[in-house]
Amino acid sequence: MMKRELIARILSCLLVVTMIVTLAACDRADDTKNAQTEEKQESGKILIAYFTAAENSGVDAVSSASYTTIGGTAVGRLRAVADMIQENTDGDLFSIQTAVVYPSDGGELIDYAAEEQDENARPELTSHIEDLDQYGTIFVGFPTWWYDMPQALYSFFDEYDFSGKTIIPFNVHNGSRFSGTIDTIKELELDATVVEDGFTVSERDVAEASEDVAEWLNGLGY
Repeated sequence: MMKRELIARILSCLLVVTMIVTLAACDRADDTKNAQTEEKQESGKILIAYFTAAENSGVDAVSSASYTTIGGTAVGRLRAVADMIQENTDGDLFSIQTAVVYPSDGGELIDYAAEEQDENARPELTSHIEDLDQYGTIFVGFPTWWYDMPQALYSFFDEYDFSGKTIIPFNVHNGSRFSGTIDTIKELELDATVVEDGFTVSERDVAEASEDVAEWLNGLGY
């Protein structure tokens, strides 16, 4: 009987120790997550900047080749993803607008994009970020055109100095995903922290991407 009681006591002690260790680990995980959240809050507000041809084509989004339908409403694909990010981060939205009126037809748009790339064009921007200093994290969204960013994004990165800020790319593609665009952003903004784990989604899947966006953001600590 004494041996059985001793074994029972040892097992009880081991169970208590295991519970204490588990609770301590959970507390540390919660503290780490809270610290990350506080760090993000202290580093400044969040800006969600995006470029979509649907808002630069001079026509209603329904007529543009760059739209998707969300809840029965036509929205530019990049705007749709930007809205999903905003729902999870409470960031401010910023549409990158240009003086260029992009073709609404898909084939014409891609041909025009190729011409801009050949010319290494820098489209004039007509929208501008007010008080960039208040933002610590910049989500930047764009479509992939001919394995690169639209030239409007080069104008965007030329205009702003994101030194000391965190840039998080997101992207809509038709098969080529980010290609080399994240490395390009790192080259253009040498003194910024560019997150390599960006979010990219096929243009055919944008309407159903909400859960994937939320999961991605959770993985980044948002």
